[in-house]
Amino acid sequence: MQMKSELNRNTSTVLSQFSSMPDAGYIRLPVMIALYGVSAATIWRCAQKSIIPPAVRLTTRTTGWNVGLVRADLAAKAAK
Repeated sequence: MQMKSELNRNTSTVLSQFSSMPDAGYIRLPVMIALYGVSAATIWRCAQKSIIPPAVRLTTRTTGWNVGLVRADLAAKAAK
């Protein structure tokens, strides 16, 4: 289990590299929380209601969001 400070450090690293990540890449829940500025429960609720891109099951216990779809969604929301 990751310690909270390590998780925050990893999230910060991914956020700083988000613009250079390939569209085919995947990000995890802590990064989604930071990008959208909402709680984990809200991320799951919005994904279920198709307000944000859907989560993709990567392994049995791992879920992620496609970087390209998240970028497009954030751009569309910024343009409104």
